[in-house]
Amino acid sequence: MNLSPKIAYIAGGSTGIGLSIAMKLAQQDYAVCIFARDPSKLHHAQTTIQRAGGKCYSYSVDATDAGAVTQTMAYAVQEAGVPDILFNCVGRAIPHRFENISSGMLMDTLQANVGSTWHVTQALLPYMKANGGGRIINTSSMGGLLGVYGYTDYAASKFALIGFSESLRQELKPHNITVQVLCPPDTDTPGLALENRTKPDETREICNAAGLMTADEVAAYAVRRMHKDNFMIIPGMDSKLTWILKRIWPQITHMLMDRMVSRVQKQNISGPAVHEYPRHLARA
Repeated sequence: MNLSPKIAYIAGGSTGIGLSIAMKLAQQDYAVCIFARDPSKLHHAQTTIQRAGGKCYSYSVDATDAGAVTQTMAYAVQEAGVPDILFNCVGRAIPHRFENISSGMLMDTLQANVGSTWHVTQALLPYMKANGGGRIINTSSMGGLLGVYGYTDYAASKFALIGFSESLRQELKPHNITVQVLCPPDTDTPGLALENRTKPDETREICNAAGLMTADEVAAYAVRRMHKDNFMIIPGMDSKLTWILKRIWPQITHMLMDRMVSRVQKQNISGPAVHEYPRHLARA
């Protein structure tokens, strides 16, 4: 039994963009269900939403574990109801040069960024179909539209999410389920703080030139634009212009980025700094 006329599920809703989206939706009278691995972060996020007057359920689950996701989503549907909106916000980025990224690291990134979205969507889709429709918003990135130095595994996963979302959009349209993809630029979140620990200097130079948004800014834009039914949701004017430039004149985009990389490498005559891959870092 649905306990609210409007229900939103946010996978990865305990911090960052996911939490900000949950807050925005709760302010619009959605009952929000947030999912993440860390129980303490979930509890803090749930308390924050409830103190602001929102209705919130929280569920601890590893979104890369298909079996655990299926069980958790079935329980959430029974307790809170079938989602009208699903935001997939689980993901991670640990930038490094390609030669320093092992196949194991690649698989971890793909599981966090693609596998999590796949598992959550697959677990909830039967309920959404039976309920007559809904909306799915998958979180990719500007790194899913434009490859950036130091993000080879991350870009591979985020480009994949856009392809997945495009195909899924076609399959689910007859079932009255809208599929969209959110492509935020660099956003001031705890995840970005972790990225900054391993960014090569060239990556840092490109990211600094691209600018920064807050999680609340990205969330406000995503929630406002999701009802426009545009497939791509790209927050920020700079991001939109970059996407347009990449589509129309990709050679100019590549030239500008190549110049930034070359400038940094000329400054680092002694050779690029080597950062240790933090094996203890958990997926966001």
